[in-house]
Order: sequence, then C-alpha cells, then structure tokens
Amino acid sequence: MQRRAFLTAFAAALATPALSGLALAQETPSEDMILRRLDAAPARRMPENERVTVREFKRRADLRRAAPSIDIQSINFAFASADIPRSEYRKVRQIARAMERILSRRRRAVFLIEGHTDAVGSAASNQVLSERRAASLKWVLVQEFGIPSRALETVGYGEEYLLVPTQNEEWRNRRVTLRRIDEFVR
Repeated sequence: MQRRAFLTAFAAALATPALSGLALAQETPSEDMILRRLDAAPARRMPENERVTVREFKRRADLRRAAPSIDIQSINFAFASADIPRSEYRKVRQIARAMERILSRRRRAVFLIEGHTDAVGSAASNQVLSERRAASLKWVLVQEFGIPSRALETVGYGEEYLLVPTQNEEWRNRRVTLRRIDEFVR
C-alpha cells in the first residue's frame, strides 16, 4: 500500500510542471509584449513604390513573415467555434490597449488579424471557420473596445499554417495571429 501511495505521489509531481506549463502557454501576452511585437521594425523595408494591396499581402507568405507579428493562442476558441465569449474579453482588452497605443503614434497603422484552425475536419470547413475567427475578433475589437474598423483587416488560413503539425485536435493551432502591415500596403 505504501509503495502505491509513493508511486501515485511521484506521478502527480511529475505531471504538475507539465500542467502548469500548459496553463502558462495559454496566458495572454501582456499589453506591453503585444505592443513591443507589433510596434517593432519590419524584417524587410518596402519602398513606397513596391508596396502591395492588402489582398496581395494576404497571399504572400514572404511579406507576412517580414511584418511585425504575434500569435495569440490564449483566446479560447472552442472546437469548431468562432465565438469569443464575454469571459475572454479581458484578454481581448490587452490586444485593444496595445493597438490603441500604436494608433496614437501611427495614425495610419493597419493590423491584419489572421484566423487559424487545427486540422480536424475538412479543409473547406476549416477555411470558413478560420475566416469567422478573424472576423469575430475584429467585431469585438471594434464594437466593444472602439478600435477603428479601418485599422483592421481579416483573413483566414484554415489549417494551412499549423504550429503543431498534427491531424489531431490541437488547441495551439486554434489561434489568431496579429500583424502590423501598414509598411507593406498602399
């Protein structure tokens, strides 16, 4: 009996750091972290005469990689859902505050909200779901936090850019990515 209790306690001790790591991975980046990442200089400078349309930017992975960005995995999208429950609004508030600070200094700043899904389900349904996730975050930012609609663009990439390459359900793939794109688009 004593051996079983020891093994149970030992297993629990080993599992605890993994569980706390999972919780930490889902924490919302702070307003300052979001600000630093989105306000950073782009990895590539685009001369004014080479800037592209928003539509072309969305199709060009090379430009997307060069834009200042941050993945937000902490908005808990339920499996197959694009809804952002009110309980998640405090997380969205961090994003809104960072955007407001950038917009106060860069009045022409434009942010791209990318929606992503995991790979469960058809590619077509995941594409639609990712578009809905991006639109859902834009709606909350505009309606609840007053971010100007003109400063937000959306796109869905479905399961195209998985963070964790798996065909199984994976919460880390159900996310939004924010990019500041004003230095790339005309």
